[in-house]
Amino acid sequence: MDKEEILYLGFNQNAGCFTCGTNTGFKIFNTYPYKDTFSREFDGGIGIVEMLFRCNILAIVGGGSHPKYPTNKVMLWDDHQQKCIGELSFKDHVKAVRLRKDKVIVVLETRIYIYNFGDLKLIDAIETIDNPKGLCSVSYSADKTFLACLGKGKGWIRVNIYDDIDMEESHSIEAHNSSVSCVTLNFDGTLLATASDKGTIIRLFNPATGEALQELRRGSDKAEIYSLTIDVNSKWLGCTSDKGTVHIFSLSRLGIKHLKREDEDEEEVKEEAVATKPKNNKHVFRFMKKFSKYFDSEWSFAKFRITDSRTICAFTKENNLVVISADGAYYLARLDSKNGGECKKIEEKNFV
Repeated sequence: MDKEEILYLGFNQNAGCFTCGTNTGFKIFNTYPYKDTFSREFDGGIGIVEMLFRCNILAIVGGGSHPKYPTNKVMLWDDHQQKCIGELSFKDHVKAVRLRKDKVIVVLETRIYIYNFGDLKLIDAIETIDNPKGLCSVSYSADKTFLACLGKGKGWIRVNIYDDIDMEESHSIEAHNSSVSCVTLNFDGTLLATASDKGTIIRLFNPATGEALQELRRGSDKAEIYSLTIDVNSKWLGCTSDKGTVHIFSLSRLGIKHLKREDEDEEEVKEEAVATKPKNNKHVFRFMKKFSKYFDSEWSFAKFRITDSRTICAFTKENNLVVISADGAYYLARLDSKNGGECKKIEEKNFV
């Protein structure tokens, strides 16, 4: 028998479960308390496993060196019947799938398709800049659908707002100067978080208006951001990266508002800028503007350090942090909601 290889990891809409696609099928786990719920073995790999809350319908896509299904098809799997009940076919490889109770969203390299869940009729098609990571996020509350994806230009985010079957509104946000590496909406679609390929800054926006709300600082060194996640109640934002530290920001403490600099911070910025003695005033202005943003940005409230490979994270209702890794490790850590600081690891397991 082939060694089990992880091809996909993801949480469901409210982070109550997480999924694992492997070269021999897929597995479903309860997030907290940790429980190996069930697994399905196939004669091929599963590269994407998207749950619909805790119901019996999943969206799966083939993956790995010997995919179970073509990588350009989304298969709707009914686990009660243990068979596929529908499929969507495309010309290109599927990069990601998002499920709502009323919609199926399929992400390709340069295009996103939105379907009505009931009859799989096409609602909308969106053109994007090259999107090899399949970046796309949707809201999950029962009312309007907010969808955030890459725009047509580098650093731009497009937000579409839908009612049941029609698009009501669409606008673009210039989120970063460099390419976007991560984008996520909260459960209700009232908050949008983005990061660029520099990996130092996370920006928060109002997705309904495009208004910039807050800038968060992961660190000063360049990093590859693996994931951004906002808990169901929008109290916490978690960020995982190749630096091995999970950064946690307290959204409730921030109030999601701009932080004004104190006068002494402005003086420090000016003194530092003068000390560099740049050759032209334009350079001084840009330098000071960049540095003032550095002082405006909010540093993380809590951290959790691990040494695993690629990771994603989520929060439980009890304000615990859960981290899962591409190495097959599950971590549960206690978050001190009053004082922050280092999270204490309280459980570690291998799920593969």
